[in-house]
Amino acid sequence: MIALLIDADNLSSPPWVQEALTILEQSEGTVAIRRAYGSAENLKGMTEVLRMKAIRPFVNLHLSKNTTDVSLAVDAMELACLTPRPKMIAIASGDLDFVPLVVRLRERGIRVICISERSKLSQDAIPAYDHVIYVGEDITPISALREQEVAPVVEQITSSALPKKVVAKTSQTKSLTSKKKAAPKAVAKDKETPQKVAKTAAARAKATLTTHQTIIAALPKMREGQWLELSEVAKALHDKKILAKSATSTKLFRQFPLHFELMPVGKPNKVRLIKP
Repeated sequence: MIALLIDADNLSSPPWVQEALTILEQSEGTVAIRRAYGSAENLKGMTEVLRMKAIRPFVNLHLSKNTTDVSLAVDAMELACLTPRPKMIAIASGDLDFVPLVVRLRERGIRVICISERSKLSQDAIPAYDHVIYVGEDITPISALREQEVAPVVEQITSSALPKKVVAKTSQTKSLTSKKKAAPKAVAKDKETPQKVAKTAAARAKATLTTHQTIIAALPKMREGQWLELSEVAKALHDKKILAKSATSTKLFRQFPLHFELMPVGKPNKVRLIKP
């Protein structure tokens, strides 16, 4: 059983809430318990997404001090005492106040995930969670990366390079009328040049296309889901010629945010495989 508890006073954007639930279900499975805690004003702005995603709203009492965090924490501990208890609880908030709650939930054997906007997440809270999911960012999905083919690369090079050279040679042919015999050869040569460039670029793109399956196959230890030192992983990828000498392993793993997790976020030195 998976539970999603949303701090609507922290994560109140309907698109981000919908994105959070979508990512969570794709990576972890069906979310059975869905609740949103917050003020009446914030929950009112989320009415449509709460209805569409069947998320139960829990309105706080109208007090001078915000009590959303405490309300969410009380329900989370109540869920942890159920039989059977949730195997995972996702807290949709970047507040540092939830760290004591996260520690207690993990002590009871419950996996805890944080869902937050990057700008609202306290960096001191990251180590407490088993995993962090960022919403509201323009990250190309893995499916889109897989669908990239060499053809668009060829088309881009041909469309950008060929017209400029053809136009240049056309004007040159008109100005140099005394060299009419040489002009056709020059034009023919120019037409062949973009094709050769395109073929070379296509070959390089195909040769350097790396998928997350390639990385996992080269690093069997990753299948265990344990944290690995980024320096050791980078050396193994360099040795197997999966990672170029001039490339960085951090940039490579960030191409697959749904499959690999880096820690810490700012200057990562460890990486692990995110198991489905």
